[in-house]
Amino acid sequence: MDHASFHNASTEIESRHSMSNRNIDTSRLRADDLRHLLALARTGRLVAAASALGVDHTTVARRISALEKAIGVRLVERGADGWELTDIGRSVAENASPIEEAIENVANAATGSSSASLRGTVRVTAPDGFGALFVAPALTRIQRANPQLNVELITATRELALHQSGFDLAVAVGSPAGSRLVTEKLTDYSLSLYAAAGYLAEHGVPETIENLRNHVLIFYTGSMLRVGDLDLERHLPGVTAQFSSTNIFAHLEATRAGGGIGVLPDFVARRCPELTRLGSFGVDMRLSFYLAARRESVSRQVVQVISRSLKDEVEERRAELLP
Repeated sequence: MDHASFHNASTEIESRHSMSNRNIDTSRLRADDLRHLLALARTGRLVAAASALGVDHTTVARRISALEKAIGVRLVERGADGWELTDIGRSVAENASPIEEAIENVANAATGSSSASLRGTVRVTAPDGFGALFVAPALTRIQRANPQLNVELITATRELALHQSGFDLAVAVGSPAGSRLVTEKLTDYSLSLYAAAGYLAEHGVPETIENLRNHVLIFYTGSMLRVGDLDLERHLPGVTAQFSSTNIFAHLEATRAGGGIGVLPDFVARRCPELTRLGSFGVDMRLSFYLAARRESVSRQVVQVISRSLKDEVEERRAELLP
């Protein structure tokens, strides 16, 4: 079954079962079909879900289609970045999560592994800088302690969509609005202005925001980012970025190369002692990272373990985030 057939089958189901009151034959519900739904919710893609389960993508599509027929409603739909759960699909997945955990516990018992051992696949998304410098070390410790756990870290600084599939736990800049995600504040972090010695020697050191408008600013590509908390106008009114990128490490390298003045997180820039930190002009550029999990994932043991590990990592290194 290809992607189009899967989508058409789901549409037929939705049109045939439009009534809100349905009698569902629970004998037709299969735990393994629910596991396939959870895998697709976690990855957002048939091929990725199939890889996590050790099957082919047509099997994943067939199993979820069978589950939709048994329940009588559409559980997934095509989204901009892959497959998304419908509202009912999210509710079904949330209630199916204990089944997956029970299967993992059975596997641990059968192999004599510790009941605390984690297995399966977990996917975490985070902004590129924080993901590389804080999330990766925390995940590495967890994976080393749980060798049967597959860890996927997706790094990108972008707005966290409320309907987005493809992750178990996410770190986002600012708090995602809405009730479909369970969120909590992880930490504050600060940004400052930095420049290379060569750039300052050639262009001088700005002393006011008005002076700053005459310099090349290096920051995010606002039209593609769409993360409100990273809107430069909020922090430095009237100042625009003339060199922009979606990647924080590109900002860092452009600043080191003398391309302009970089608006950089202190935990990134202070790893480069050759950069000079400039004055703040009385502006406190402080933002927040939030943890977010989909409701069907929040009770998973591995999500709780990773959340605790990230909080410990932040607590131990808070001086880097807020120097």
